[in-house]
Amino acid sequence: MAYKKELWGNVQGGREVYLYTLVNKNGVSASFTNLGAVWVNMNMPDRGGNMVDVVLGFDSADEYLLNPPHFGAPIGRNANRIAGAKFSINGKEYRLKANNGPNNLHSGPDLYQSRLWDSEAEENDLGTSVSFSLFSPDGDQGFPGNANITVTYTLTPDNSLEISYHMICDADTVANFTNHSYFNLDGQGSTDAMKQRVWIDGDAYTRADKGSIPTGEITSVKGTPMDFTVMKPIEQDIHEEYEALIYGGGYDHNWVLNHLPGEVSLCAASESDKTGIRMEVYTDLPGMQFYTANFLNGIKGKGGAVYEKRCCYCFETQYYPDSVNKPEFQSPVLKAGEEYKTTTIYKFSNIK
Repeated sequence: MAYKKELWGNVQGGREVYLYTLVNKNGVSASFTNLGAVWVNMNMPDRGGNMVDVVLGFDSADEYLLNPPHFGAPIGRNANRIAGAKFSINGKEYRLKANNGPNNLHSGPDLYQSRLWDSEAEENDLGTSVSFSLFSPDGDQGFPGNANITVTYTLTPDNSLEISYHMICDADTVANFTNHSYFNLDGQGSTDAMKQRVWIDGDAYTRADKGSIPTGEITSVKGTPMDFTVMKPIEQDIHEEYEALIYGGGYDHNWVLNHLPGEVSLCAASESDKTGIRMEVYTDLPGMQFYTANFLNGIKGKGGAVYEKRCCYCFETQYYPDSVNKPEFQSPVLKAGEEYKTTTIYKFSNIK
């Protein structure tokens, strides 16, 4: 196991941006930058032994300063949507910016992905890790409390990329992080990911309105296009005349995962026949947003690739959307002085 640290650019008054590349004994590598603590590259051998970068992104630090699709970004303090861009904790109302119609999406617009994080890399028992740390002051993005946040990426000998999130705050607040990487197992420059197969260990999803805010209803996937309990091509049912698909412009919903919350368990997988690459997702969180990049529109990415609608997909592990306003959902509220700790793993292999 090894890592490399290189100067990748200068932003924000000349501050240095670094790119960390972790490499395991199999030659698999993953790269990350202290600009936004973003996951930049994931190079995995295909069935012929050729390295394939399976995550979308950009070639330079300057491009990541904007990054409207959130390529590779850790999202916090709250991933996904908060209805009406407001919530209450202990009887006090907090207001966020409305950046998605009347709602707040991904805690924007002052995103963590545009900030420089403190960083360090190390060898450990699991493999090679790089940790990014950020201080988020009281009132940052509209959330209460002074928070210390750490996101650690570890590349293990079995070709897993483990993401560990940690936060502690001096006031009751929201803690609901995810990673917003976009995957294409055919390679990041491939134009269509919809023939790739997906399996999701979720018997239900959270029904949502036209603004993608959950109604509070837990809806069975059985007999609907939302059923991925048996692996199928993404494109198989994506054009069905079904409410969720119409409202989302494709798949863009939260699946209710079958495992017990708090247990790191296999929750999703995808496969490419073209490369023979398989990805498995493990998490201890209760939900996962499966998103088929319905709103990408000609963004220029790595190596001159042009990223269009549905050229990729996201597996965003999370608390359910708007759970801070839905007492029937598991709460994302972190009590003052307590630790938020959660793990999501993306494990890469070749189809047997």
